[in-house]
Amino acid sequence: MKVDRLVSIIMILLDKKRIGAKELADRFEVSTRTIYRDIDSINMAGVPVRSTSGVCGGFEIMENYKLDKKVFSTDELSALMMGLSSLSNMMWGDELVHALAKVKSFIPADKAKDIELKSNQLSIDLSPWMGNKNIQSYLEIIKAALKENRLLSFDYADRYGNETTRTAEPYQLVLKNSHWYWQGYCYQRKDFRLFRLSRMSSLNMQEAIFSPREYQSAQLDFTDILATMQTEITIRIHKSIMDSVLDYCTYEQFLPDGDEHYLVRFPFIENNYYYSILLSLGNKCECLEPVSIRKEIKRRIHEMASMYES
Repeated sequence: MKVDRLVSIIMILLDKKRIGAKELADRFEVSTRTIYRDIDSINMAGVPVRSTSGVCGGFEIMENYKLDKKVFSTDELSALMMGLSSLSNMMWGDELVHALAKVKSFIPADKAKDIELKSNQLSIDLSPWMGNKNIQSYLEIIKAALKENRLLSFDYADRYGNETTRTAEPYQLVLKNSHWYWQGYCYQRKDFRLFRLSRMSSLNMQEAIFSPREYQSAQLDFTDILATMQTEITIRIHKSIMDSVLDYCTYEQFLPDGDEHYLVRFPFIENNYYYSILLSLGNKCECLEPVSIRKEIKRRIHEMASMYES
């Protein structure tokens, strides 16, 4: 969010004597043009930032300036508190405490209760109900390695179950669709890779420190690609599993079929992942068409059943 970046820039300028536009752009992974627009926004908000040219030039807050606590509105402060509080497990302990303390210092006494109520209107809990018990400890190891530029070694299983031992430079933690990943430069593959935490084991942070190389954030938006691959199939579901199906499509794709069932135009790609979705719905879901998908589901069910017959 832009307001988060503006607050961070102000804090950096208060903490540092002077900092260049490129250094700020690199830190926030935006363009220098965006940084200049941010500086203009900060100036318009009443914080006097001046720029100096030359080899040691950059941005700095004018001397003897005292930050006005009214520079942020109640809604902006609420948004900052909401984000910092809800994503607390994404940050290192000391950094979170200091960031919260700084933001709280902006809150006028007469607005404190109102801001606290608003900041509690959204709660984000990223911890799973159940699952891989190593995920949380691995997150802490990866965050420490990111902070200290330390190499990570681990065993990794690909989606086909093939296991390899890897060493990689960590660059970015990613949460996508409730699954944790991290992007790193893999020494074995000599390229950047996106690793899924649930497929890792024996993760260790090494003593070796690496010099960060240039990298681009991992591509996470595959909407356009998926749109070309997906087709719609027709499934008939019992109303008791509506919530589960709505995780993959919208209510506009539902058509009532009697009092207990729905016909659903379900987005589908012919791969194991999508077949596993349909099979996970059990006898509450029936694929009606196309016939080819229906036959393949039937084959997979028979194959599963034969495992228990012997």
